[in-house]
Amino acid sequence: MDTSGKRAAGLDLDFPQSLAVYDTYDEAQRAVDHLSDKEFPVENLLIVGTDLKRIERVTGRLTWGRVGLAGAVTGLWFGVFVGLVFALWAEDGGVLGILVSTALFGALFGVVWALTGYAATRGRRDFSSVTAVVATRYEVLVEHKHRESARAILAAAPGLLPDPYA
Repeated sequence: MDTSGKRAAGLDLDFPQSLAVYDTYDEAQRAVDHLSDKEFPVENLLIVGTDLKRIERVTGRLTWGRVGLAGAVTGLWFGVFVGLVFALWAEDGGVLGILVSTALFGALFGVVWALTGYAATRGRRDFSSVTAVVATRYEVLVEHKHRESARAILAAAPGLLPDPYA
């Protein structure tokens, strides 16, 4: 929760109470969608991801060649972008020269920058990865004055209100 004493606009309820806890976001979304279909005032709901985990998927081994190639490609694209910006003010004959020179300079700069950064790690992280923060449970919170009507709507639809003892 927000410890500063200020609430995030649109992300708060005055007296929230738990309506249900789901194992997946899709289940929580399906319950809220059902409530919306039944014309429940869904602006009184929050879906909150809980039990957060940081997941890191290792995608490959880093080598000097891979790092240099990735830096060259990134620099090349940046160089092309800068070249296109400069080409807006270039005379008709010099556009291709500007694009080629900025692309090559960008690729060279990208290689140097990437290899310098890789060397600075001193082998402490010789792999590439992607990370994500995911929730393992999703709790639907409802404004206290609407809790009973929301529970009644979900209870009337099979499978939308999870068994708290399961």
